[in-house]
Amino acid sequence: MTAQESTSTRPYLIRALYEWCTDNGFTPYVAVRVDDSVQVPREYVKDGEIVLNISFDATSALQLGNDFIEFKARFGGKPREILVPVGRVIAIYARENGQGMAFPPPVDMLTGGDVSPVLAQAPAPVAAVPAPSDDRVVQLVGSEEGGKEDGGDAPRPPPASGGARPSLKRVK
Repeated sequence: MTAQESTSTRPYLIRALYEWCTDNGFTPYVAVRVDDSVQVPREYVKDGEIVLNISFDATSALQLGNDFIEFKARFGGKPREILVPVGRVIAIYARENGQGMAFPPPVDMLTGGDVSPVLAQAPAPVAAVPAPSDDRVVQLVGSEEGGKEDGGDAPRPPPASGGARPSLKRVK
């Protein structure tokens, strides 16, 4: 089996970081680039992305498979079934300190191919994701510890501006 034929490391890294988060009392969040293959409540999609809280307390029947992440969760009090292809996950991180890992963007972002209407007005990929020609994994490292608990239904990503933001550290 060649490197081209082997399975992706992405689902294994997602499971490992999920376990690290839960072992350390952190809340694991995944950032997902949404397209037609992603089954999430579209009203919570912003700029073609959604951030999901995948902690034990926020989900039921969570399965972190090699092809899909699937679970049931409540959004605005309504139960929903969530199905995310692993290839659409662009990051997994701890909500409390931002530590985690970013992944290369999905193929449609690299080729500029057709995107769903939800993504038609999406901005260019976030600078925290490696350049399209770079296939390496990038680790997110928080620049300041601590976080704020709010107990809300909808997950919140790290602060977008001002304050402490995660920085990138290459892992070779």
